[in-house]
Amino acid sequence: MSGSNSYRLRCSLAAHEMDVRGLAAAAYPDGAFVSVSRDRTARVWVPNPSENQVFTEMHCMNGHSDFVSCVCIIDPNETYPRGLIATGGHDNNICVFSLDRPDPLFTLKGHKNTVCTLSAGKFGTILSGSWDTTAKVWLGEKCMMTLQGHTAAVWAVVILPEQGLMLSGSADKTIKLWKAGHCENTYTGHEDCVRGLAVINEVEFLSCSNDASIRRWMVTGECVQVYYSHTNYIYSLAVFPNGQDFISTGEDRTLRVWRKGECSQTIRLPAQSVWCCCILPDGDIAVGASDGVIRVFTESEERVASAQDLQAFEDELSKAIIDPKTGDLGDIKIEDLPGREHLNEPGNRDGQTRLIKEGSNVEAYQWSVSDGRWVKIGDVVGGSSQQNSKRVMYEGKEYDFVFSIDVNEGGPGLKLPYNVTDDPWLTAHNFLQKNELSPMFLDQVANFIIENSKGHTLGPAPATSTDPFTGAGRYIPGSGSGDQGFAADPFTGAGRYIPESGGSTGTVSSGGADPFTGGSAYSSSSLPKATTNIFFPSTDGVMFEQANSTQILGKLRELNNTAPADRKLSDAALDCLQKLLLVVTDLKSQEQPTAEQINVLWRTSHWPEDIVFPVLDILRLAVRHPEVNAQLCGGTEGASLCNHLLGLMSPESRPANQMLALRILCNCFSGSHGRALLLGHRDTVLSRAGDLRVVSNKNIHVALATLVLNYAGRLYGQPTEIEAKAQCLSVASTALEVVHDKEAVFRLLVALGTTVAGDSTAKDLARSLGVNSQISKYARVSDPAKVGECCRLVLDELQ
Repeated sequence: MSGSNSYRLRCSLAAHEMDVRGLAAAAYPDGAFVSVSRDRTARVWVPNPSENQVFTEMHCMNGHSDFVSCVCIIDPNETYPRGLIATGGHDNNICVFSLDRPDPLFTLKGHKNTVCTLSAGKFGTILSGSWDTTAKVWLGEKCMMTLQGHTAAVWAVVILPEQGLMLSGSADKTIKLWKAGHCENTYTGHEDCVRGLAVINEVEFLSCSNDASIRRWMVTGECVQVYYSHTNYIYSLAVFPNGQDFISTGEDRTLRVWRKGECSQTIRLPAQSVWCCCILPDGDIAVGASDGVIRVFTESEERVASAQDLQAFEDELSKAIIDPKTGDLGDIKIEDLPGREHLNEPGNRDGQTRLIKEGSNVEAYQWSVSDGRWVKIGDVVGGSSQQNSKRVMYEGKEYDFVFSIDVNEGGPGLKLPYNVTDDPWLTAHNFLQKNELSPMFLDQVANFIIENSKGHTLGPAPATSTDPFTGAGRYIPGSGSGDQGFAADPFTGAGRYIPESGGSTGTVSSGGADPFTGGSAYSSSSLPKATTNIFFPSTDGVMFEQANSTQILGKLRELNNTAPADRKLSDAALDCLQKLLLVVTDLKSQEQPTAEQINVLWRTSHWPEDIVFPVLDILRLAVRHPEVNAQLCGGTEGASLCNHLLGLMSPESRPANQMLALRILCNCFSGSHGRALLLGHRDTVLSRAGDLRVVSNKNIHVALATLVLNYAGRLYGQPTEIEAKAQCLSVASTALEVVHDKEAVFRLLVALGTTVAGDSTAKDLARSLGVNSQISKYARVSDPAKVGECCRLVLDELQ
């Protein structure tokens, strides 16, 4: 170890779309490491020379047909001077990779169940352990021997420095020492499954277990020390080069650093299962968790993350939901808890946990020796009578229940989220499909859900026939809906007019019978399961068309009555705006907007920002009309309109005005003058629009995504516009980092697909930006189904 400082976050890598199950420091290049995941991939990460804290994905390897569970590094030799990478998986196979190609050099077959642990020795030897209760020794492409003796899954193996000695740890609670294929010794003492092994030196090793203990053993058989600190299963261990200090991770959300036989530091993570860890050559620590993120921690001040990233990590941690039933809080009782004043007293040790009452909530804090303060590590649910009615947060979404379904021997159950409004059979089907479990479990899982959610009243069933963009029935201009425009809004008051409220998230300009052209309602349940792509390229443009003219005009008159005297509109001006609105929202009207009406609209759009939004809503609808589009978007007027909207989109502007300005820009694409205007000002418009991604407002995010999509549609089929496409990719990519609303995510995915479709250069650019790994987490989204299906099609484009 490099010193006695505390470890702090170096970086967080959104590395995989599913759990990171194994990590190993790589032989090449310097400072690199390898990760494997349930998403079936292995990835090599290298330090980024331009950013001292960050790692970059250098290489992605695919070869398993199911989850990848473990990884080890085979030392360099004359044939492979950069070493080899071996991975074991749920498909019962071991794949061996080089750094030169993404597919395996060869595959080792022989185990009859999941290969869950690997260790490499000298001369290219590989030792594997499996749920089939055996360990196997491999050399080259052949199995040299099978080690039989355990009565349950072999969860851990390691090759000792002394040639020919090997260890295996099992769910049968024992550890066995093997020599030349024969069991030389059996170590007993753990009270539950043995999950990890680590070599200290030639005569000592460590083991960890589901019994929440770590044991230090002599090879001769004596247990010389037992370490306690974890409060749940311990999954992995790694020993520092000094041969004394080590680290451990487990199901209690923690990484723990052990120095001189004591737990000297506890680092909590915002993920339930911290599956694996490894120590990098520079002494830094990498850990992988159930949220698909790899986090690297360092003692070096030079490599510590920025203050912004450290705060983001702490904020993410503070939002965690902790269930006392998981054992995360150890034996702490939460009845009769003290208040916030309890945090005025310093902690006794690093990682000490305290619970306090904050109103009707219970919050958990952990003492940080390095910071000298209590750091919030999450909110506790289910810990008091007040908490029992709280919904449970899982993967960023609230549920009535999050069940644990036990399918892995000796391990924690898979999470199954469920709302009482869901169909238990459909939920069970989706759970089995997501986790690639046999459909024969359908009845068992569905009945489990029904039995464990009894006594809860079902709410109304959700609508089934929806449009892919709006999530509702397609809006037909002029049809009117009494429900449109009514809701509680911070700008206009409850039950009053809201600019484009509710389901009005934009409709597609009318055309053929296609979900993107508005010819028919769209149902996610009717999506083709084949590779048919109904999502992109999307070139017709997406418009925000729904409105309630009566409510808009009513709000306009109300605000006009309170407007400053010098800004009040005359009755004639109000009449102009009313006639204009009626003309542009009635497709059957033979009337044309007059120059006077358009001039009044333009002047009124410069009203004070606190009252201008109903005028902007009229402008949003008006620019769809060819005459208004030509008058306001053409010539010098177009530049003035663009600058005015950019001003409304400034960071200090009101969110309602920012949203409406974005929607006006989207609707400008309905006419040739508007399209020409926006393509001419593309750089400025997309830059300003992209800045609004940080505003926490889903309507703004949907409008931003729609604007990017409309730009992508105009650029489709134009391979020479690579600079413009690069900006679309960049804005969409950065927006996806912060956008959570599924409709906005969907539109950004369609924009990405449209941008790269049929353009090899754009595809290369998207790959270089890491779009594949960034969006891969959406590939399994099933609610709504269009998100997952569109994501998979984009990923196919980028293969």
